[in-house]
Amino acid sequence: MMKKKIVVAITGASGSIYAKLLLEKLQALHQQIQEVGVVMSDNARDVWKFELGNESYQDFPFKFYSKTDFWAPFASGSARFDTMIIVPCSMGTLGRIAGGISNDLTTRSADVILKERRKLILVARDTPLNLIHLRNMQTVTEAGGIICPAVPSFYSRPKTIEEVAMTVVNRIIDLTGLEHETYRWSGPEG
Repeated sequence: MMKKKIVVAITGASGSIYAKLLLEKLQALHQQIQEVGVVMSDNARDVWKFELGNESYQDFPFKFYSKTDFWAPFASGSARFDTMIIVPCSMGTLGRIAGGISNDLTTRSADVILKERRKLILVARDTPLNLIHLRNMQTVTEAGGIICPAVPSFYSRPKTIEEVAMTVVNRIIDLTGLEHETYRWSGPEG
């Protein structure tokens, strides 16, 4: 199996726990990954600190890029990053991607992933949704992106908030094509 090159963008939407657990999972799956680049907005740093009570994003071994760093390798299709995950994905970021507005490294990288016909996963974290949100989701889907709302499942009977959030992260990992151990639905007898 070819090792994956993955971009993770973290926006200022609520849901820092999803980003944290995803980075932890990617770190654990490092044998399948060639490179992980991370872009984090200023709001994302503030929300992480507020929601999680720390700045532990600094502890991950991945390379972090400034939101204005258009020299980042994944700002160009020639770098051949095959997957981009935006988690959590704000509705503003979704709207800019749907509108083709590449005003920062996150939206530029999403544009690159779409134009190169690679995998873009947007972990939308907002509710309720208005018609503009839904139309933006449709536009991104029609362009080849995947909308993966941060909607947990309960088949595995999660006991902690981390276990609940991990049901979303495991779906994200499945969408990337990485191999991992997770709960799989096999019916009520399973």
